[in-house]
Amino acid sequence: MSKTNDIDESIVRALSGDARRSYADIGVEVGRSAPAVKRRVDKLCEEGAILGFTVRINPHSASRQIEGVIELYCHRNTTPEMIRRGLSNHPEVVSASTITGDADALVHVSVSGIGHFQQVLQRIEDEPFVECTKSSLIQSPLIRRISDAPSID
Repeated sequence: MSKTNDIDESIVRALSGDARRSYADIGVEVGRSAPAVKRRVDKLCEEGAILGFTVRINPHSASRQIEGVIELYCHRNTTPEMIRRGLSNHPEVVSASTITGDADALVHVSVSGIGHFQQVLQRIEDEPFVECTKSSLIQSPLIRRISDAPSID
């Protein structure tokens, strides 16, 4: 993958905030035409700088009233990429991170109810890299700091 320039980074930042933005809208922001933005996005996808487009779900929406955390304990030789790939198939996963300590990863999920939580937990436990899990339901969030603009490294 080649190094992205400032315009490419601005395009990625714009798409990270809202992947549904039009190329024309992004073009105005970065000083390029819509076709030029499309060519750059296509090139970034080809090079693997952009891996895909997704939707972020509000964990506080009416359909997602319960949140939980799941500690993952993985089989030996499980890589973070294997965990990321497996968990990306579960739309209920709000975030997932590798961690220090006994568990290998911590997964934050948002679900519609206890039964849904149990289904999600079972699906995650069925992932081939998972040895076992430990889960907890969140009673009341105390502090939430959510950034709208992900950093680009």
